[in-house]
Amino acid sequence: MPEPASAGPFLTERAVRSLVEQWYAALDRHRDPEEVKRFLVDDGLELRFPEGVFRGHTGFAEWYAVAVHRFFDEQHTVLRVRAAVDGAEAVVRVNVAWQARMWEPPAADSRWLGFDADQTWTVVAGEDGRTPLIKTYTCNALEPMPGSAAL
Repeated sequence: MPEPASAGPFLTERAVRSLVEQWYAALDRHRDPEEVKRFLVDDGLELRFPEGVFRGHTGFAEWYAVAVHRFFDEQHTVLRVRAAVDGAEAVVRVNVAWQARMWEPPAADSRWLGFDADQTWTVVAGEDGRTPLIKTYTCNALEPMPGSAAL
């Protein structure tokens, strides 16, 4: 007799897409880092951004502190999510348009930034077997929009 569908850990494309949307909403609102960490695995986390590779929750906290102090009025618009789900793991391609403002003292004005990002994430099931968590996050390409300032 086959096991019921609820046996064992599994992810759904819908849950992965929800993770993507919630992640960017938290980043846009500059949520408390402890709140944002709920989207990340405890062990084995690796984040690859143009500015470097950050590992574990300590690395995430370092990256996040710089990001929330450097960028404001952020808006991430998810353009496409393609998830290849295999049980408790998914390889996810994310295309997102990111816009923000940046001010670097002593400049008189802030600068507008706009980039289209192509990313690959590895998402795994959390302890409950269903809640998706980011394990790896790689920015494959960051293409400036017309008129964007440089990072």
